Amino acid sequence: MRLSYKGYSMPGLLSKKLGMTNIFSADGQMITVTVLEAGPCQVVGIRTKEKDGYEALQLGFGTKKEKHLTKPVIGQFKKNNLTLSALVKEFDNFVVSDYKVGDNLTVELFKEGEKVKLTGISKGKGFQGVMKRHGFQGAQRTHGQHDRERAPGSIGSSSYPSRVFKGMKMAGRTGNDRVTVLNLKVVKIIPEKNIIMVKGAVPGAINSIVEIKK
Repeated sequence: MRLSYKGYSMPGLLSKKLGMTNIFSADGQMITVTVLEAGPCQVVGIRTKEKDGYEALQLGFGTKKEKHLTKPVIGQFKKNNLTLSALVKEFDNFVVSDYKVGDNLTVELFKEGEKVKLTGISKGKGFQGVMKRHGFQGAQRTHGQHDRERAPGSIGSSSYPSRVFKGMKMAGRTGNDRVTVLNLKVVKIIPEKNIIMVKGAVPGAINSIVEIKK
């Protein structure tokens, strides 16, 4: 899987969302941050232009039991004497010649104060009505409308064009989408614990996987 944005891509890491908290800056201001356990990510494979047509690093994160992986995947890890990873993804824009299979990438890839891009799967909320999903105001309970307070109202047109337009805001599955947030500031890094704290909220539930890119 190649990760890119507007024609270019950034090196990054896989991380696990641990939750949110508040920390204080040097001047005493309280900052709300999201705490992420970033890496260490081991280099599982290397993609080269000569062999694959593009350059990328295949990074593994976390651990998994052998019984939960397929034999071809297990073979790839055992061939290179690697620990079985729970998740594997590719990141471009690394200088692949600087790395070899088995190397570990840590939070030291990032610096405090720089901006990062984070991608995660938002919390799933199931099937929801238009008021919760789109913020509709709802109808009045007057003139005999005893059951219309949370209804969407009319959705179609008259005899022409006699159809519902694509993209109409209606009830449906909410959340559980791939969401990317740009330009979040790295507030604090704790290398010995593989912790990186970014200012603001990050999509996803606690213990969900988040991709961090420079």
